[in-house]
Amino acid sequence: MPAFGREGVLSAQEIKLMAAYVLQPAPQPPPRPLEEIKASWKLVVPVANRPKAPQTKRDWQNYFGVILRDAGKVAIIDGASKERVGLIDTGFAVHILRSSSTGRYFYAVGRDGRVTMIDLWPETPTLVAQVQGCSDARSVDSSKYKGYEDKLVIEGCYWPLQYVVMDGQTLEPKAVVDVKTPAYDTKEQLEEVRVASIVASPFAPQWVVSLKESGHVAIVDYSKPGFPIVKKIPAERFLHDGGWDHTKRYFMVAANMRNQMVVVDAKSQKMVTKFDTGVRPHPGRGANWLDPEFGWVNGTPHIGEGKLVVYGADPVNKPQHAWKVVREVKLPGTGGLFIKTHTRSPWVWLDSPLSNDPKSTRQVCAYSKKEGKIEKCWSVSERGRAVHFEYDKSGSEVWVSVWDKQGELIV
Repeated sequence: MPAFGREGVLSAQEIKLMAAYVLQPAPQPPPRPLEEIKASWKLVVPVANRPKAPQTKRDWQNYFGVILRDAGKVAIIDGASKERVGLIDTGFAVHILRSSSTGRYFYAVGRDGRVTMIDLWPETPTLVAQVQGCSDARSVDSSKYKGYEDKLVIEGCYWPLQYVVMDGQTLEPKAVVDVKTPAYDTKEQLEEVRVASIVASPFAPQWVVSLKESGHVAIVDYSKPGFPIVKKIPAERFLHDGGWDHTKRYFMVAANMRNQMVVVDAKSQKMVTKFDTGVRPHPGRGANWLDPEFGWVNGTPHIGEGKLVVYGADPVNKPQHAWKVVREVKLPGTGGLFIKTHTRSPWVWLDSPLSNDPKSTRQVCAYSKKEGKIEKCWSVSERGRAVHFEYDKSGSEVWVSVWDKQGELIV
């Protein structure tokens, strides 16, 4: 949590009131059944009324989707001209954007559980559909298996304990599936099982879904009626963010309260291994690159300590290093959230927006793939928090957001 007092966001009296409020017993949040979700659905632009081809002369495949979290909006920026070409109202505290398999649509999901579908083909990017599937959510993805591309969308709820499947072209709600599950290890009945990260499998018409508190990686089959969970793979508790290795066979996800990374084989649908990395790993979707000594690797920063951990991720060509820590690189600040690279770039980028040192929150670090060490760390702004990186289409530019009352993008 940010230092609200030190940063002048809250007064001493307001902090006391906030602390007293937080100590109150929490009421049971209400459910959100399918009928209520359907009532929230808004089809703004029917599919028949949408363009059949891109209507802009801009390179829409080089658009950046920028989350204006506190404003409840998403800005669309032309990566070539650096001009803002769209501003979309999306709801409270947007958490992530996910691209459709074709790249035509952005799906935005906010902490109010609202999913917004943005079409990039019109001259001005346009909101075409919206629905509130959850009361609180942080994950969304489309179907990507051959023959099912963008036909369906899944939203994972933090509350209620469910996921929602929708039509991928209209967001019309189709089904709600309960995810309440006992803990994988102790078998205790849990009052809360939140859906964390979701990725779409390339091997079958399935989504790979992290069940946070129970410690399972669930396999959701969207080719079956009702879109059920067909398998729950015991992994580790408190699963959070994760992503693919370079082959998109292995799903690597942080069990951040256990200080571990978990590896699941999406093809065989089996647990591979888990290993310690450091205090509260937070890889986001992770980053894959070729290390000159260890072959394909992946890495994660950490919220709880200033450290980049690099681990082997090439079980075919470098099995002796696979899923083992091969490099530990000291970073100048704690609070790391994201890591990013590009196949054409010699660098891996790291942020530290949740550092307990205000100077470190504005700092980014560039790690050299060739040398296996940090090349440089520096402050990209005199204010705010530097957070999250994205490369442009060519891989020649990397953009970083400055999260502040008056935000900015640094290229």
